[in-house]
Amino acid sequence: MPASAPAPAELSSLASSLNDISRRLSAMAEAATPGDGEDEGVAGDLWEIERMLRNAQRRLEALVR
Repeated sequence: MPASAPAPAELSSLASSLNDISRRLSAMAEAATPGDGEDEGVAGDLWEIERMLRNAQRRLEALVR
């Protein structure tokens, strides 16, 4: 028996959750102190994660359409 496709409402909810997490990551990355080597690395990692989550959010939203 094949698995059923996820409901659009559930996909939309997940996309919304990813948006919230992305905003929180952005705020954390912006708050990281530039100039301190460790903080710069953390900020860079946070920005990279945020970009990946935004991409995932766009893909989920495309599935809903």
